Amino acid sequence: MSKGNSDLHRLISLSRPWRKQMALGVLLSVIVILSNIALLALSGWFITAMALAGLGLMHLEFFTPAAAIRGLAVLRTLARYLERLVTHDATFGLLSELRVWLFRRLEPLAPARLQDFRDGDVLARFKADIESLGNFYLKVMVPVCAAAIASLVLLIALSISSPVVAAIEMVALVLAGIIVPFVAQRIGAAHGAVVARERAQLQAGAADLTRGLGELQIAGAIKDRSDRLMAISANLVRAQRKLVWIAAGGNALSGLIGQAAVIATFVTLFCVSSAAGAQAPYAAMLLFAVMAGGEIVAALPAAFAALGVTRAAASRIFAVANLEPAVRFPEPANAVEQIPTRFDIAFRNVTMRYRPDAPIIVEDLSFALPQGSCLALTGPSGAGKTTIIDLLQRFWEPQSGEILVGGRPLHTLSEETLRQTIAVVGQHTHLFNATIRDNLRLVRPQASDEDLWIALREAAIDDEVQALPKGLDTVVGELGAHLSGGQARRIVIARAFLSDAPIMLLDEPTEGLDRTNAARVVAAIRRLIANRTAIVIAHQAEAKTLADRVLAAPFGAALSREQAEPTPMRAP
Repeated sequence: MSKGNSDLHRLISLSRPWRKQMALGVLLSVIVILSNIALLALSGWFITAMALAGLGLMHLEFFTPAAAIRGLAVLRTLARYLERLVTHDATFGLLSELRVWLFRRLEPLAPARLQDFRDGDVLARFKADIESLGNFYLKVMVPVCAAAIASLVLLIALSISSPVVAAIEMVALVLAGIIVPFVAQRIGAAHGAVVARERAQLQAGAADLTRGLGELQIAGAIKDRSDRLMAISANLVRAQRKLVWIAAGGNALSGLIGQAAVIATFVTLFCVSSAAGAQAPYAAMLLFAVMAGGEIVAALPAAFAALGVTRAAASRIFAVANLEPAVRFPEPANAVEQIPTRFDIAFRNVTMRYRPDAPIIVEDLSFALPQGSCLALTGPSGAGKTTIIDLLQRFWEPQSGEILVGGRPLHTLSEETLRQTIAVVGQHTHLFNATIRDNLRLVRPQASDEDLWIALREAAIDDEVQALPKGLDTVVGELGAHLSGGQARRIVIARAFLSDAPIMLLDEPTEGLDRTNAARVVAAIRRLIANRTAIVIAHQAEAKTLADRVLAAPFGAALSREQAEPTPMRAP
């Protein structure tokens, strides 16, 4: 099985929770097709029979076929409405299931395994590519399954009345329903892959342009980035236009095949067989049935022309979903669910590199941090300071050594326990485009407004929030854009106060702040880490004011606040 087909097979397996509703949608689609064919065929018979009855050539009972025509018209309309309702509801439900499924795959991959993907690209896979997978059911599965069932029923019915007409219709259905869609799919596969790729590039580029608009404007690079997006957009439009032309060509060719089948049927029934008299209404019924049979396969060329987009989208999604997480937390039955009773931290001969061929970032590092004390990590960029914090959060797994919290190996703690034990304040900690209240309640959804104000007071920002026109209901903007850098940082510190986690990790919390705001943040941090175990990445001057000890790169040596020279911290 090719990779594209295996992706589609996996997609079908993911849709199993909705299989009953999807099957109902296919059944309703079959009813719509067959009722339309029956309506047109019966109408052809009725009109011809009425004409012959008017000439006195046959006797006609009027009311029964007239009632049947009205009934078929009502049935077709009702079935069409229900088919649209059921298939679209199933599609939206499937999209919801797929998004939840993909998010559950993405969650354990972040941040370690997603760092090589652009944010906009991940968003494109989560949104646009998932929507393309939803179209697989609505625009491919339903038409194909309905066409197969309806074709079989029509051919059986035609073969009872006229095997020759059934043979003509079978040839037409094979050409228009199998050959033409297959050719359209083969021609459109490459263009579909381009659509999926360029659409993701466009979304990722637009996200980069929007987020970095200020810096790009200062650098005078907006036009260059805009031109790149325009080029990507032009490529996308060209690929989409080609798909539309392929679908239109396939539909036109299918229509020609259908018309050829109608002509062949007419010649067979009225020229070769010379249908006349009482046979004429039945001949007209067969002719109109063949004419209506073209609806069975009408949607297939366009569906198969766009199948390349679906395959490319499925490949992009499964490429991410198939990644192995850098860290696997223990199953609940095997995990330590209780929060530790003490909160000292110990590294024992820890070595860490990000890839087998990458340089070692932390090598044979050992230190012990007693409960309630603060350790500062200092050193140049790239020395491994953030790596130590990431290891404590289990974003990565060390190649060797052991990390303990409260005497318990870190890898034995459940994810929920670990997240309750550790809070993080960083220079890039995310604020959502929501109210201050909502951003604070991320860590304690049931917190009262009084709890929020206590946390804001501890972070020394309660007065500034009270001065805002909407107070806690103030929307902070994307990434906290409506707040100053110092205000955003102190909102994050207030969130850490609200979490009441016993271990605090702080990653350069004053980076990018002016002296006044930096002093406020340092004062708030000092209150935050009081009586808590803390590790802070900071410059040397700040480290001396916050930390009991300093661990300077290259790691493996400690410096107390009173000492001028490093003291070894490695385990003997």
